[in-house]
Amino acid sequence: MALKSVPVVTVDGPSGSGKGTICKLLATRLGWHLLDSGALYRLVALASMRHQIAVDDEESLTVLSAHLDVQFKTEAESDGVHVVLEGEDVTSTIRQEEVGKLASRVATYPGVRQALLERQRIFAALPGLIADGRDMGTVVFPDAPLKIYLIASAEERARRRFLQLQKRGADASFAKILQDIQARDAQDMNRSVAPLKPAADAVTIDSSELDIDAVMYEVEQLLRERELV
Repeated sequence: MALKSVPVVTVDGPSGSGKGTICKLLATRLGWHLLDSGALYRLVALASMRHQIAVDDEESLTVLSAHLDVQFKTEAESDGVHVVLEGEDVTSTIRQEEVGKLASRVATYPGVRQALLERQRIFAALPGLIADGRDMGTVVFPDAPLKIYLIASAEERARRRFLQLQKRGADASFAKILQDIQARDAQDMNRSVAPLKPAADAVTIDSSELDIDAVMYEVEQLLRERELV
């Protein structure tokens, strides 16, 4: 568990709610460490694909998780964090739809979650940690002084993803994206192990009709209220 002397802010919520963007901005502005817990599950998923481990082989996936060769590298001139798996920068690769879907399945295995649990807690170091995920406030850092649950409607999240793909010149179907988001929400919220839900003491922020600056304003207000900055 995180040391009480290390301030931790957890930001949980469904895929596409804006957690990643908000967490990167917070970590940059505060000069704190950043944990993208979802990336860990995506890394296990990607590593399993590369090492040809079957998605239903929980034992092998657990061993893989315990020995995952991963680094999170932050660069001053970069707008985010570079994710390195076995010496290769896979920051973009782990964001592929196929990897994301597999990550949601991998995350249902108790053995995998336990193997990654302590590794996540090690990220809690001074001056502080911004933890981005789905069970950061409920399981990984239950004593965090500030827990945020960031949500947005499925339609708004699908719209954001659709525009993102269009901007990249990718062929995208809004209906298919919406269907995938709804299916993933159902899987994450109904899994038996650490289902996606707000912690009892979390502050819920709905970003459906808020831009990034407006969400950041609300979060920074909470940081001041909790005397974390």
